[in-house]
Amino acid sequence: MPLIRFETADTTERTQIGEGLVRFAVQAGRLETGRDEGRYFLQHADGCGESGERLAPGDPFFFDTETGEILCDEHGRTREETDR
Repeated sequence: MPLIRFETADTTERTQIGEGLVRFAVQAGRLETGRDEGRYFLQHADGCGESGERLAPGDPFFFDTETGEILCDEHGRTREETDR
């Protein structure tokens, strides 16, 4: 499960995730907990790993579970195509 596509970012800093993704978020150093809005969050304030562009609320994005990178939709789709 190298690339996971998220339909929408919750905020520019983080997106809520379920328990199934916690292990990957921990391995990547991207797990955030202890918020009133939910239990587990994927932290992505550093933006796209290719361009550095920050995600906006509502933006689709990818999480590379092997490298820990967050990728914008454009760069995630490119990586997805080259990994096939």
